[in-house]
Amino acid sequence: MMNSGVSSSSNNNNTMSSANNNNAAQSPGLKTYFKTPEGRYKLHYEKTHPAGLLHYAHGKTVTQVTLAHLKDKPMQAQPQSSSSFGVSSGVRSAAARFLGGNGSKTHSFVGGNGGSKSISGMSGRVGSFSVSSSSNSLGNSNFDGKGTYLVFNVGDAIFISDLNSRDKDPVKSIHFSNSNPVCHAFDPDAKEGHDLLIGLNSGDVYSVSLRQQLQDVGKKLIGAQHYNKDGAVNNSRCTSVAWVPNSDGAFVVAHADGNFYVYDKSKDGSADPSFPVIKDQTQFSVSHARYSKNPIARWHICQGSINSIAISNDGSYIATVGRDGYLRVFDYKNEQLICGGKSYYGALLCCAWSTDGKYILTGGEDDLVQVWSVEEHKVVAWGEGHSSWENEI
Repeated sequence: MMNSGVSSSSNNNNTMSSANNNNAAQSPGLKTYFKTPEGRYKLHYEKTHPAGLLHYAHGKTVTQVTLAHLKDKPMQAQPQSSSSFGVSSGVRSAAARFLGGNGSKTHSFVGGNGGSKSISGMSGRVGSFSVSSSSNSLGNSNFDGKGTYLVFNVGDAIFISDLNSRDKDPVKSIHFSNSNPVCHAFDPDAKEGHDLLIGLNSGDVYSVSLRQQLQDVGKKLIGAQHYNKDGAVNNSRCTSVAWVPNSDGAFVVAHADGNFYVYDKSKDGSADPSFPVIKDQTQFSVSHARYSKNPIARWHICQGSINSIAISNDGSYIATVGRDGYLRVFDYKNEQLICGGKSYYGALLCCAWSTDGKYILTGGEDDLVQVWSVEEHKVVAWGEGHSSWENEI
């Protein structure tokens, strides 16, 4: 198991930036450095939430923003007129600087003490969809489903906005009648079919084609596959969803009861609720479906909520963090727990892999960002200075 001690690492310089960036604007009094045995490493810059996006939320929580890149977009279309509700163009430029322009990345906007995890919704089952249109651009055929888009959720709705458009309104909004979307994930490597996952507060999960939604802007959600309908398998809140790289359509869905489920998008959404009863809630276990239906496997991780899941870029390892404050790392193919570690204090809320799969970053209620070496099974660096919980990395 990983421990919470600090050790030197020859690879620290590859993962942390040197203290040579004096151009980044910092908030007064904010400590923006990482500690290691060799010294301190300055952060590139501080990122705060854009006021425009919070204004658009009208006081509701924006729990996640996903940057989705669809390739080969033609010449930029002329901007369309916007309505009274708008997302500031600063959201798009800020997201582009912070998240980069390719692939799929997520970011949460943190309020005070983990406030971005709060959901102002009901726990009932999912009902029908409705689509709202507040801009006359929503029927424009120039939105051909290519380019770079922001996908974010506010209250009971998912919004899709063109990152490069000067039009402030999202190009599509999808409202869920009886439950709130709380997490989503985009697969930039999906060759065809569904590439966007949406997890709801009710436990229901949907997969859709983002390109297909954008090609039919202003109408109902198109071609959605519904999983765990009405909580048939698990009726606790979805906490995290993720695609498994190099798996031809496998994805995982984490729940607030300490379980995550593996699904295969090539199978239909009809549920197989026939998993055996978990005899010991404190022990890790894996069960497989008895029939050829979704979900194909259930992983029981811990007592209490799984707060976040991250999968290494090669699809070999899964990292989870939970309410109990533990980071756990699993061998996905062999279904084995290989290592783990404990937070300094309180729950861990988020985790992310380095691109080379050698390090895992975690954040949570201890106001620290920790860098864990998977090879050495220990913390090799940590970041101080946050005055509230870290909800996304």
